[in-house]
Amino acid sequence: MLRSLTGLTAQQQIHEKMIEKAKEMLTTTNMSVSEIAYRFGFEYPQSFNKLFKNKTNQTPLQYR
Repeated sequence: MLRSLTGLTAQQQIHEKMIEKAKEMLTTTNMSVSEIAYRFGFEYPQSFNKLFKNKTNQTPLQYR
C-alpha cells in the first residue's frame, strides 16, 4: 500500500527519512559521523557512509 501511495518501498521510505534527518544533524550539531551512524542503529559507521553516499553522491563529511 505504501508503495502504491509514494512509489517507494518501506525500506526506501525509511532510508529517505533517515538521510533527511542525518543531513539536518550534520549541519546543526557537532556530533561526529560515527555518533550519528550509531544513533541511527548502524553497527558500523562505514555502512552509514555507504548508504549516505549512495543517496546523496557525497560522503557525510563532504556534505558537512
